Amino acid sequence: MASPCVARTARCLSASARRPLARQTTTTAAASSTPASSSSLRATNNSSSSSSSNKRAYHSHEHPPSPPFGPVDRDILAAAYKHVPEHGFSLRAIGLGARDAGYPDISASVLPDGQFSLIRYHLVAQRERLAARSREVLLKDEAPLSAAGVGEKVAALTWERLMGNKDVIHRWQEALAVMAQPSYLPKSLAELAALSDDIWFLAGDKAVDPSWYTKRAALSMVYSSSELFMTNDRSPNFLETRQFLHRRLGEVQSVGSTLGSVGQWVGFTLNAGVNVLRSKGVPI
Repeated sequence: MASPCVARTARCLSASARRPLARQTTTTAAASSTPASSSSLRATNNSSSSSSSNKRAYHSHEHPPSPPFGPVDRDILAAAYKHVPEHGFSLRAIGLGARDAGYPDISASVLPDGQFSLIRYHLVAQRERLAARSREVLLKDEAPLSAAGVGEKVAALTWERLMGNKDVIHRWQEALAVMAQPSYLPKSLAELAALSDDIWFLAGDKAVDPSWYTKRAALSMVYSSSELFMTNDRSPNFLETRQFLHRRLGEVQSVGSTLGSVGQWVGFTLNAGVNVLRSKGVPI
C-alpha cells in the first residue's frame, strides 16, 4: 500500500486536471521593455499577470487561460534559459538573463519563485512546443500515426516531450530537487497534470467517462518515471529511455482501466520514484 504522502500526491494529480470544455493552447509571445527599478518592474509584471493565480484548470475558447508569466518575467526567463546548460536552473542563470534582457541585476527579484520560475518556464515552453509540433510528430514517421490508435499517438507524443529535456538533462536532477520542495510541489504537479491532459487531447482521446481521470494520472506517473530514468541514461539517443517508456506504457495497459488497478499502479510507481530521488540526496 502506498504511503499517505504517495496517496495524497496521487490525489493531487487527479485533482489538478479537470475535464476540458474546449481546448486552446497558449503561446508565449516575447515582450520588449526598457530597464527600470525593481518596484516598477514588479508593478508592470503584476498588472499583466494578476489573474494568473486564478486561472482555470481547463482550457476554453471562450475563456482562455491567463498567460503563466508577465512580460518582464518572460523577457528575463527567456534570456536566462540560454544559460541553463552551463549554470543550471539557478539564480546565477536568472541574473545573467536579466542582464542580457537589458534589465538591472536587481530585476531578478521580481520573480516570486526564484529558480523555480526558470524551471516552470522550461515546463511551460516545452508543453507549448509539443502542442505546436504535434501534427508534425504524428506524421513524421515512415508509417504516419495519423490513422493509428490513441495509444500509439500517446507514446509518440510522450517521447517527443521527453526529447524536449535532452539539452538540459544533465541539469534535470537539480531541477527535480527544487520541484520536490513542499512549497513548489503543488505547482509542479499541476504542470505534470496539464502535460498529461495535453498529450491525451492531442492524441485524440474523446472519452468523457471516469477513465478520463485515471488515464491522465497513469500517464503522469509514466512520464515522471521515464523522465527520472532519462537523467541516468547514457545510451545512444536515449534508446534505453525509449524502451523504458514503452514498457511502462505497456504496464498501464496490462493493469486495465479500473480505478483500483490504476490507482495501485500509480501509488507503486510514485513510491519507487520518490525512493530513487531520496537515494540521490533529493530532500523529499
